[in-house]
Amino acid sequence: MTTPAARPHLTQGPILKSLLALAWPIVFGNLLQTGYQLVDAFWVGQLGARAVAAVAISFPINFLVIALGSGFSVAGSVLVAQNFGARNMTMVNHIARQALVLETGLALLLTVGAHVASPYILHLLGAGPDIFEQANQFQRVLFWGLTFSFGFLMFQALMRGVGEVKIPLYINLVTLALNFALDPLFIYGWGPVPGMGVAGSAAATIITQAISLAVGVAVLVRGKSGIKLSLKGYRPDWPLLGRTFRLGAPSSIDLSARALGLSMLTTLAAGFGTTVLATYGIGSRIIALGIIPALGISLACSTLVAQNIGARNLPRAVQTANYAIGVSFAGLLVVGAAIWVAARPLVGFFLRGDAVVAGQAVEFIRIAALSLCFTGVQQTVSGAFRGAGNTLSAMVLTITGIWVMQFPVAWYLSHHTALGFRGIWWSFVVANVGIAVVAGLWYWRGHWHSQELADPLQKQVDKEVPAES
Repeated sequence: MTTPAARPHLTQGPILKSLLALAWPIVFGNLLQTGYQLVDAFWVGQLGARAVAAVAISFPINFLVIALGSGFSVAGSVLVAQNFGARNMTMVNHIARQALVLETGLALLLTVGAHVASPYILHLLGAGPDIFEQANQFQRVLFWGLTFSFGFLMFQALMRGVGEVKIPLYINLVTLALNFALDPLFIYGWGPVPGMGVAGSAAATIITQAISLAVGVAVLVRGKSGIKLSLKGYRPDWPLLGRTFRLGAPSSIDLSARALGLSMLTTLAAGFGTTVLATYGIGSRIIALGIIPALGISLACSTLVAQNIGARNLPRAVQTANYAIGVSFAGLLVVGAAIWVAARPLVGFFLRGDAVVAGQAVEFIRIAALSLCFTGVQQTVSGAFRGAGNTLSAMVLTITGIWVMQFPVAWYLSHHTALGFRGIWWSFVVANVGIAVVAGLWYWRGHWHSQELADPLQKQVDKEVPAES
């Protein structure tokens, strides 16, 4: 086995310190990544409620397409983390190369398919004629940037696997600032640059994502951050690609099920008219912003569990997950309370001049905000499962939460009770609490970290891959 590059020893020392050291840059990195959408929402919000609704109805579709590729970045991160925990750097570099090629090929296929299917999908979602053309233009521009977004997602996942989370954070910080400057340029136009309206925000985003990926690839090629990338003499490793697919497919289904659930909730909201759709678009974005700390802790938990399994230290992996669940619940309780208090100024930041939409969005946010802490439990339990290679169980949790709990409750309450469209808002509370109970019971049974789950990936640790030219 080769000697690893100098990286933080996250499998040693105080567990809470290791968890927080990895989690906080991921949380801020995710905030900055979401900042692309928030910056877009800010500038698009200046165009009025129709523009906001056009982006809102497109959001779950874009989430779905990204989800199909994000699952494989989860697989790349887990495989890299387990081998890094075992100090097998030859295998780490080999996995990184294979995973990037797999992700790029998938992005190219999805780009073509999503571009062709865009108008048909919008019709299925019930996009009205007043927003259809804007939504279609916005979606199609974003689809052409899938190679860049997929590539950068994989770069972040590979870096996370070796415990390097600050470099992606710095890249996100710079490109977000650039995106904020490019948005008004492409939306409204200036000089020789024509105004593109809503589609201009998508164009600005893919330009900054392309820059992010270029910098990320340069970091990997340089090889000073834990992974050394070289595509010279590349040959597909079909067994490894198959293993990556088996690990990544459940995660892709997991994220896709969540995205499809959001699509169905968007469809429910669209059935009540453009005003409710715009309300849902703004409220769901702010709620998604509040969940980001839980997602960051979940990713940190996944990496640390995987590294400790690779280091053959299952007790520490379990302790790490226990700490992560507690931190996530407490952190999201504070975040939820802050969002409840600041609901009105948060909505005002994203929408001006429409008092009805703003008032309904504040109500939505205050209904859902205090249940975010339960989302933290489910997200962190899923992260622990993924780190142990148990991506199937994480997938089942997501499908249960969205499709068994939230969507049926949202449909019933909004169509068969006096709540009307507000039933959609209350479905967030029911689903968040319900799936937290299910996840907690599943986790404390203990089978997720059984030796049977660890063994298939630990066999990968022992596989020696010849040094690649």
